[in-house]
Amino acid sequence: METEVAEAVMLSPLLVVKVLLLALMANGGPILAKRLLGERFAPRLDGGLTFVDGRPLLGASKTVRGVVLAVLGCALLAPLLGYSWLLGATFGAMSMLGDAFSSFVKRRFGVPPSGRFLALDQIPEILLPLWVCRQDLGLDAAAILVLVVLFVGGSLLLSRFMFRIGVKNRPY
Repeated sequence: METEVAEAVMLSPLLVVKVLLLALMANGGPILAKRLLGERFAPRLDGGLTFVDGRPLLGASKTVRGVVLAVLGCALLAPLLGYSWLLGATFGAMSMLGDAFSSFVKRRFGVPPSGRFLALDQIPEILLPLWVCRQDLGLDAAAILVLVVLFVGGSLLLSRFMFRIGVKNRPY
């Protein structure tokens, strides 16, 4: 009796770059928009609602503008990377959903908006879009794990760089 062995997905450097560019667009676009536009065109995503614990649902740093820019930016970038605009929009939307989940959990722990919570700040916003888009991106669980690790490490380094050049107010 022969056993079939599932072939592992080959994670090429080009695929890594493409996925990380989508993640950068989804997560960096809202930061740059805030830097350029301040509070203009930025209604809160949670509408100022509080949860049963009396804390904000998400917090003031999660805005409708940020979600729109992440989804639109990824939808426009995806065809340049060889993917459909729909995959890009889905990637951006799932990234923002993961980011909103992180914010919700951070508020429950009393972490203020834009406050640091290592790993929770990065993992949901990359894991959710990778998981939802895994078939279209040709990813298996091992490739997703590698990309999550690369994203977490890269986002920590990029945040420090963006702080140094004045784009971010904090080095995280």
